[in-house]
Amino acid sequence: MGIGKRYKILAVDDERSNLAALSRILSPEYEIITAMSGEDALKTASSASPDLILLDAIMPKMDGFSALVHLKEQEETKNIPVIIMAGLGGENDEERGFFLGAVDYISKPFKNAIVKARVRTHIMIVNQLRAIECLGLIDSLTDIPNRRSFDDRMEVEWRRCVRDQKPMSFLMMDLDNFKIYNDTYGHPQGDVLLREAAKIFSQAARRPSDMAARLGGEEFGVLLSDTDISGALLIAEKIRRDMEALRVPAYDGKTMTSATISIGAATTVPQETDFIKDFIERADEYLYAAKAAGRNVVFTRDAG
Repeated sequence: MGIGKRYKILAVDDERSNLAALSRILSPEYEIITAMSGEDALKTASSASPDLILLDAIMPKMDGFSALVHLKEQEETKNIPVIIMAGLGGENDEERGFFLGAVDYISKPFKNAIVKARVRTHIMIVNQLRAIECLGLIDSLTDIPNRRSFDDRMEVEWRRCVRDQKPMSFLMMDLDNFKIYNDTYGHPQGDVLLREAAKIFSQAARRPSDMAARLGGEEFGVLLSDTDISGALLIAEKIRRDMEALRVPAYDGKTMTSATISIGAATTVPQETDFIKDFIERADEYLYAAKAAGRNVVFTRDAG
């Protein structure tokens, strides 16, 4: 962690005894600020810009889950990691918190070692992500590489495939009817869907030379170096099936939402006279063809 920096933690609980316990456990290492309601948590988070929020799930008026939705909706607070706190036996609270964007869960009554370990872990992650973001290579919403990072990697892998005369494949992907999803469930829920989709794409890019990236909005790409069209289509179809099977609970904890994806798959053995831009445009054309074919489709015209 940063030398000399004292990280700031916002603890939110409607019980003074719980706030006192958290302060006693954490204040030797961190600056602790407190709030006793969801409404106060939103105001304090906006004004104080904490590095981490510990948020009680069950509070009167605005509970922790509602507060979490609002935190993720506001530009100035959406990237602050939130740990949900709840009593023993709150497995549903844990699951609901994760789907709303919480990064971890702490049970009550508090155990000093667990609280310290969980907080220390996420403060370390905050520190690491900020260092990476300074380089401008990670998408802050989905935590996968952004367009700049993708372009850099594509150039490296392209040159390698030109030199070795190996095939390269690229999957251009777009979530189907994402605007309708956002309009129906709200933008915070849309962000949850994007994060869950990004996990599927990252799992598909398994090798060190592969990369899943968010290219912009609801558009993603998967770069598959040393992969022919047959291999690319296998991976693309798995992504399509996994997206089709994905169920993302809405913030009310009851409604189950889903989405599909369209994929354009392009493959080439690049030559010295070829251009990356043309290759990406071809994948983009195939993506539009997949949309025109009815969506939830993998499309290519490249020979096997």
